[in-house]
Amino acid sequence: MTDDAFVPGNSTARDRLVVAGAYLLALIVSALVGMYVSDLPPIWVAALADLVGTALIFEFSLRLDNSSLYDPYWSLAPVVIAAYWWFVGVGADVLIRPAIVLALVLVWAVRLTMNWFRRWNGLRDEDWRYVMLRERHGKRYWVVSWMGIHLLPTVLVFLGCLPLYAVLVESRTAINWIDIAAILLTAMAIWIEARADVELHRFRTAEPAPSDILDSGLWGLCRHPNYLGEVLFWWGLFAFGLAANPSYWWTGVGALSITLLFKYISIPMIDERMMERRPRYEERMRSTPAIIPRLRRRS
Repeated sequence: MTDDAFVPGNSTARDRLVVAGAYLLALIVSALVGMYVSDLPPIWVAALADLVGTALIFEFSLRLDNSSLYDPYWSLAPVVIAAYWWFVGVGADVLIRPAIVLALVLVWAVRLTMNWFRRWNGLRDEDWRYVMLRERHGKRYWVVSWMGIHLLPTVLVFLGCLPLYAVLVESRTAINWIDIAAILLTAMAIWIEARADVELHRFRTAEPAPSDILDSGLWGLCRHPNYLGEVLFWWGLFAFGLAANPSYWWTGVGALSITLLFKYISIPMIDERMMERRPRYEERMRSTPAIIPRLRRRS
């Protein structure tokens, strides 16, 4: 799959069932592991179950020779982790905050997961970044896939979810102004991602010329508004954790790690590819910021 190829609806029913079955099995096995180690603190229970789930999805990726099977894990794992922490944290002093956070996480996860399924064209369709890594690493590809495509994102997402533990298990404060800021930030992040995806979908389905570049709407304010929305979402979760229990300030390491992932890995990879494929993209890089919006357009 390339960043320009978009053919909706080509995923076969069989391929969708395979992916659904893989994730259902991973969920069941992870839950069993969680029950087995239930005497551990809930953070470690979730971490171990998350690691087992990642390993099982990796096994499916390996057997089916397609690392893109892991892609939905990014948006599905936080829902499962949050649900577990909510379950063990029932009876917390503050109930409104968990309800708001769970609702926002669910909306984010459903939208992002459905967006992946809408764009995914079946088991023969693999993200262009993974194809590039195959070409670069040859026989070592599956080691790279495990470490870089499966394990690293799982670790980063888990770190990003740590503020949810403060909200769902360790809430110590009443609703306050930080919660209001967190609601606005997280809701805005989800809207930015959704709007950016809609604009990109319209651009692609209009069958643009090879030299055309999407530079209108949110895409005219920065080169990667979809990544901007994603980064803001994780900072929004951190704000909720800070509001719930200020002693969990250290959980900001998750949002920071995800921000660095996009800044130093995801964005450079896409920019390099776009420069190879779009002659005018180098000029766009000079005139348009990567992720921090330029609110005043250059004339």
